[in-house]
Order: sequence, then C-alpha cells, then structure tokens
Amino acid sequence: MAKQDGSAVRDEVAAARRIVVKIGSSSLTTAAGGLDADRVDALVDVLAKVLGQDAGGDGGAGGGAGGAGGKEIVLVSSGAIAAGLAPLGLDRRPRDLARQQAAASVGQGLLVARYTASFARYGRRVGQVLLTTDDTSRRAHYRNATRTLDQLLAMGALPIVNENDTVATDEIRFGDNDRLAALVAHLVRADLLVLLSDVDGLYDGDPRTPGTSRIDEVKGPQDLAGVSIGSAGRSGVGTGGMVTKVEAARIAAAAGVPVVLTSASRAGDALLGRPTGTYFHRTGRRSADRLLWLAHASEPRGALTLDDGAVRAVVERRTSLLPAGIAAVEGEFTAGDPVELRDTEGRAVARGLVNFDAKEIPRLIGRSTRDLARELGPAYEREVVHRDDLVVLHRHG
Repeated sequence: MAKQDGSAVRDEVAAARRIVVKIGSSSLTTAAGGLDADRVDALVDVLAKVLGQDAGGDGGAGGGAGGAGGKEIVLVSSGAIAAGLAPLGLDRRPRDLARQQAAASVGQGLLVARYTASFARYGRRVGQVLLTTDDTSRRAHYRNATRTLDQLLAMGALPIVNENDTVATDEIRFGDNDRLAALVAHLVRADLLVLLSDVDGLYDGDPRTPGTSRIDEVKGPQDLAGVSIGSAGRSGVGTGGMVTKVEAARIAAAAGVPVVLTSASRAGDALLGRPTGTYFHRTGRRSADRLLWLAHASEPRGALTLDDGAVRAVVERRTSLLPAGIAAVEGEFTAGDPVELRDTEGRAVARGLVNFDAKEIPRLIGRSTRDLARELGPAYEREVVHRDDLVVLHRHG
C-alpha cells in the first residue's frame, strides 16, 4: 500500500500545473549575509528546466512561464533583508524594524536584479510583487493582488513575491515567508506548494541527532502527534524554522493545496514528482474566497465582545454581526481593519473586517440598526461586520 501511495503522490506532484515555490534566505545567501549568485543561478536553472521541459523547448526569448496546458511557477523568495546586510556594513540581521526596513530597501533591488539577470539566460521575464497583510485582507486590495499575479502569468512573466518589508509595520507583517507562500498558493489557486529550505524534509526529531528519521507523508494532524519540531533555522539570516514551515503546510493543505517540504538542493526532484522530502496531503477543500487571508494573514487591531445570541448567530448560522449583539469593544481601529470577535468568556470565535471606527462603536452597542438609522442617519443602518468579511475560527475550550 505504501508503494502505491508513493506512486500516487508522485503522479499528483508531476501533474501540478500552477506551482508556488518558496525559497528561504539561508538557501540564497553566503555566510556573510550577501546574495550567493551561484545559489540563485542553481535555483533558476531548476525552475527554467521544469518550465522548458514542459513547454517542449528551452524557454527561448519570449518564452512564458505558462501557456496552454503548460506549467506556471510563482516564486516566493526571501533574501531581501539578508542581501542588504553586507552592503550596509551589518554583520547580522538587525532586531529593530527600522534597520530591517533599511536592509530590505537595499537588498530587495539586489535580489530582483539577480533573479532578472539569471532568468534572462533562459529568455524569461520576471515581475516583482511586494505584499503586506493589508494588501491581502481587504477586499479591493485582494482582488488587485489576484489580478496582478494572474496577468503576469498570462503574459509569460514569472512573478517573484516577497513581503513588502520596507513599508510594513509590526501590525501588518506576515512575519515569515512560509506563511506568505501558503497564502499566495491559495490566492493564485495553485495545484502545489513547494517549500525549500536547508533541511530535506520534516524529521521526527532533530535531524542532526542519530536515530531520527524523515517523515515521508503527512495525511493529517494525527501524523504529527508527538513529533518534536525545532523552532530555529541553522544560518541565522532568516526568520523561520521548521515550525513556520509545518504551519504553512497546514494552512495550504487545509485550503486544498498539497505541499512538498524539502531542501533547495532537491528542488528539481520535488518539482518533477520524484520521491523527496515530506509530502503533506490536502486536508480541506479549495475555496475561491479570500477568507483564508483574513484568518491567517491579519493581526486584529481590536476586539468586539458578543453576547451569547450573537455568538450563536455568527458561529452557527454564519450571519453578519449587528450592533445589537455587541457587549463591549476594545482597541483602537478604523473602519476596514480586522478585529477579533470574542464570546463573553474572552475566547476568539471569529475574525472580521469592521465597518466602523472604534470610537463609534460604544454608542452602537446593544441597539437596533433601525433605531440607529433614525437617530444618526442612514449610514448607520448597516452591519458592524458583514458576513462576507467574516471568518469563523475554531473555538477553544
């Protein structure tokens, strides 16, 4: 049975048409922190080969990343901050956000220039897409991101995605590119997510410890029970570790996107469906909406406490949140910001985009929209959080 399952996995991976590939900083940079041109070229060689083989040619001038029946690749690449360290005379990744942003500003240009030159060897164009969580939680911004990525692929350019570190604040950061890659895979409706790092898969312990073994397949959370997952990377130039990769794999799999986790040196094997790394089976169904972003990419700017009736309405009947169901408000937020919806015991039950500023909420609490419209005007005859802008979270306890 294991052999049959392995064959099915390889077939599914090899058949994937639209693939998101994520590469970490440690796989692209030198020990000193600068970009390693040879490592970048090695990755590009693999990606171009996969695209070229699929197209039945060498991907010559004007060759696209997709085409009728062809493969398409979206690359989520870390490395901007790491690439900017050496040029700015920094010997390690800074801890403060301002200097991280300065390093990203210098490094992002170097990173994309390196990719542009490397892909040009195969006549392939690249396009830079920088995202923040603010770009992806709000409806209009989400649609724009989707259209941009789809159009780049349609026009034969390979999108290179990174977090927009130069403008992101602590409140609107993805925090790691593993999670960003999982959400991009959902955004572009990918058939496969490939996470590349400096480790060739998920192990049942520290891979440097004798006696540990690689986990070839993960079919659900039960397969990870009792597995010790380390939290730190080896190189010290990235932000993620195995914890963020497993969490990213869980997010993508729950959204209907299978995942291969392996090392950058095995990228070719991973993309061609050869046995390598750890394969995470899809655990949920593919969804066309943006609510996965709302659940995983947004940091709540405040919280609304709901009475018991409103909790039941929102969680069980999936209705909008009306002013009458709010018991309390906390935090400072403006209309359009993500907020947490809590029950009377303080447990998060949902997350949504609020339609009012925090300072407006107190005078709305417990009142009907009809009364509010009569007293304050028609602008107040609306939901505090519309059901289309609301995602129900798993309740705890």
